[in-house]
Formats: sequence, C-alpha cells, structure tokens
Amino acid sequence: MNILLLGGTGQLGRECLLRAGPDLRIVAPTRQELDLAAPGGIEAFVAAQDADVIVNAAAYTAVDKAEAERDLAHVLNAEVPGRLAAAAAAKGIPLVHVSTDYVFDGRKGAPYRPDDPVAPLGAYGASKEAGERAVRAAGARAVILRTAWVYGPFGGNFLATMLRVGAERDVLKVVDDQRGTPTTAADLAAACLAIAARLVDEPSEPGGTFHFTNAGETTWCGFARAIFEIAGPRLPKVPQVLAITTAEYPTPAKRPADSRLDCAATLARFPVIQPDWRAALAATLDRLLQRTNDA
Repeated sequence: MNILLLGGTGQLGRECLLRAGPDLRIVAPTRQELDLAAPGGIEAFVAAQDADVIVNAAAYTAVDKAEAERDLAHVLNAEVPGRLAAAAAAKGIPLVHVSTDYVFDGRKGAPYRPDDPVAPLGAYGASKEAGERAVRAAGARAVILRTAWVYGPFGGNFLATMLRVGAERDVLKVVDDQRGTPTTAADLAAACLAIAARLVDEPSEPGGTFHFTNAGETTWCGFARAIFEIAGPRLPKVPQVLAITTAEYPTPAKRPADSRLDCAATLARFPVIQPDWRAALAATLDRLLQRTNDA
C-alpha cells in the first residue's frame, strides 16, 4: 500500500512513519516539497503521486493562539483539507482526515457519538469543524476521524509539558473539571493506517465520520497524576499535583468540559485496537524515558 502522508513531522505523522516497511510505503513531503497554502500546489502534488490513499495528519493545533490567528487556522484546518479531499476525489483515491473532539461544546454529559450535533466553543474547534464540512463537500471517499487529547514521545504535548514543569516545580496545579480521554499518537497512527488499509482493500467502503481515542476517561488533573504515578520511580523528583477548576486557570480559548468520544461505531466497522489510556500511557513513558536515558 502506498500512502501520501501530510504532517509527517508532527507527533502523529512521525508515529505513522515508524510503521513504514516493504508492504507499507509512506511518502511524507516536507514543507519545501509541498507548500499547503500555495494556489494549486496540493492539487498538482497529489496528481503526481503514486498513492493508493491519503492520510492527513497536518493541522494547526495551537488552541489558544487560534483565537488571535483565526485566518491562519481556517486556511490550514478548513481550506487545505477541502482542497486535499477534492484532489483525492479527482484522483479517485480515498482520504483519512484527522479531526478533533473540540468540534463539540462538552455539554452533552455523555460520550459524543459521531452523529451528535457539533457546536465548537473556540476558533480552533470552529476551523476543524469547517474542515470536516469541506471534506464532505468535496465528494471524496473519506473517513473523518475525530480524536482527543493526543500526546506521545515526540514534540510538544501535555505529557512533555508535565514532565518538564514537574522537574522544575514542587507543586503543579492542573484543571480537574474537564473530562476526556488521553490518546497516544502511536495508537492513533495505528488506527489511521488500519482504516486507510480498509479503504484501499474494500472500494465499497463508503467512509464517513468516526471517533477514535484510547479506552477509558479521566480529567487533565487525573492525567497528570497518572503520569507521575507511573513515571515517578524513574524521575529525579515528583511534584504534588493539585486539582483546580477551569475558572482558576483562564485561557484565551474556551474548552469543552466533557469531550469524551463514543468509539463503538469505529470498533465495529474497522480493525482497530483501543488500548486502555493508562496502559497506553505506561507504554509511552517507557519509550520516552528509555529514549531520554539513551541520549
């Protein structure tokens, strides 16, 4: 299978590339090779590729900065996915497009199903929701895969931030009234590639909108406490993690209070594996701390 991967330098893209092999060839253009904002650049690049499927892991993900950079977020999260889907449709190949739990407002009080109404609270969520609409409007055979709280051993994310500030401070205050599911980039990459393979192997698979996270749920505070509980014996120091409310930690962008995602339809439709979030965290910490020790 030949995959055209956008976003190969991000944490999800890097995990996808680690899975490349003789039977899974992945082309991930650099920014120099493919300028996503250039007129006609996406269309010409896709047309020239020998790809069976496209995986779009590229996105503007700075949730708070998006409030001040709405135009840029819209270009990268809405216009680019729409153009990519149109290029996929023109070439006759399917697309896997990654979206976010932030398309929801978090007021449902239960895990969101793929067909629940969207109501983004901020510019980032709004740009991603617009991207979903653009992908659907392009007429491509596409899977829109919403996920949440993505982290991993590469790049900047909640895990990296906690380990960094935990080494600097004795006490960390972390929001405890936002609920969701931490999701490893490794497990998300495996799900994206499994779905991509199904789209290639079964041309009758129509696609649609689906959800994927690790299993289980917690809060940001619960996530932070689990990080130090699991990694603690291997760290020079372990900070005290105190629970605070969202009101005590104001941010430019509003975030959903409960963005748990119902993944049942995905598990029923595609051959994906959904490890528990704590087990996935332990595996990620093993990788990250081993890499740090080897450096």
